[in-house]
Amino acid sequence: MIISAIGRFLNLMKSISTDSSALAQELESIVGTDGVCCWQDTDTFWQKRIESAIAPGTKIDCIVYPNTQAELAAAIAWASRNQRCVLPCGSGSKLDWGGLVKTEASTTPSEPPFLREAGGLIVVSCDRLNRLIEHAVGDLTVTVEAGMKFAELQQILAKAGQFLPLDPAYPEQATIGGIIATADTGSLRQRYRGVRDLLLGITFARSDGEIAKAGGRVVKNVAGYDLMKLLTGAYGTLGIITQVTMRVYPLPEASATVILTGEVEALATATQTLLSSALTPTAIDLLSNQLIEKLGLGKGIGLAVRFQSVAESVDEQSTRLLEVGDKLGLKAITYIDNDETDFWQRLKETIWSKEGESTIICKIGVIPSATTNILAQLNLADCLIHAGSGLGVLRFDAATPEMLLQVRRWCESNGGFLSILKATTEIKQNLDVWGYNGNGLGLMRKIRQQFDPKNILSPHRFVDGI
Repeated sequence: MIISAIGRFLNLMKSISTDSSALAQELESIVGTDGVCCWQDTDTFWQKRIESAIAPGTKIDCIVYPNTQAELAAAIAWASRNQRCVLPCGSGSKLDWGGLVKTEASTTPSEPPFLREAGGLIVVSCDRLNRLIEHAVGDLTVTVEAGMKFAELQQILAKAGQFLPLDPAYPEQATIGGIIATADTGSLRQRYRGVRDLLLGITFARSDGEIAKAGGRVVKNVAGYDLMKLLTGAYGTLGIITQVTMRVYPLPEASATVILTGEVEALATATQTLLSSALTPTAIDLLSNQLIEKLGLGKGIGLAVRFQSVAESVDEQSTRLLEVGDKLGLKAITYIDNDETDFWQRLKETIWSKEGESTIICKIGVIPSATTNILAQLNLADCLIHAGSGLGVLRFDAATPEMLLQVRRWCESNGGFLSILKATTEIKQNLDVWGYNGNGLGLMRKIRQQFDPKNILSPHRFVDGI
């Protein structure tokens, strides 16, 4: 055992001592000369984006850009053999979400610390895996590589009168793989549910470089273990998504958004009336007072409700909601056409804005019946909560760890949670980003051990440092 440990130590030291140019040459043999960028040659924009996702002092060797699924798998296999940790990404728009990645590829807890010190980190980008594989218009399915931009896919689908019903952050930059890895659904979850409910098939590279598949390309598919749901929201810790098949829907004929603003009690009543009615909105979002003021919609908290269907249905449903608001003394605004598009775009840009180094963006959840009360307490923050699920986004221009812990306690006392997505490195180092200590941790660790026994994929990024 001692001899084995010494041998592993010597191999590890040899791996760590390999210089960046030698590493680049090895990886170039896999992805080509234009597929590797050494860290010192990386542009400032990418350096800042990557540094926001890693712990201080983490050594970054290079960025790798595979051109094919086979090249990506080979690059991961190389990393596994050479004790390199891997940070997967697409365009990097959500790279700073979650915990800080640390290059500690643990073997077993009983081994000495020097055996658990990894080499550097390689960033593996799926940006070039961006091809459309198949669009089965009649079956309402689409198969794409993980690096395809969300906005580009929507343009392709729109030509056939279809769309992917997701409303992710940073839609122009976000890739399909990144949206799935972070489970970034958005406001349309009210009608179409979450990201995992739209997945029909998935292909991913395991931590050892092998390619695995789950699901298929048809809507009715029940064979096999549901790896699709497992990989959704795993932040790249179980495998690197390379290709997906997703369910798509026909573009709605008409669309309108009704916004009600006013007192907390009246908004709570309007929300419960809407949720218990026969109306079928695609989005029901509660907005904090500060967010309402930034959008120029007056004062008080707000309720933004979107109806999308045939024109007659949209008109009838909008009218019924306006009648509810009128009886409760709420102010109402109705947006259609370009005004409606502009409203949802401004809302997204405001809530997801990363302007300012001290900006903090969190994901929150509470039981749906508590949403209006939580919003009333968060009058100094930009907050959006999906009324049907109780999930939402909370944005501070600046906040102390104590303030974040207070909000977390509010959420937990209402059956929910608060997870920090984007924050300064200092805050992430001094505060539990995920804030979860439930009985699922043991199972999560076992699953991680099965999928990534060397702990090389996004180490420490997920819940409890997994």
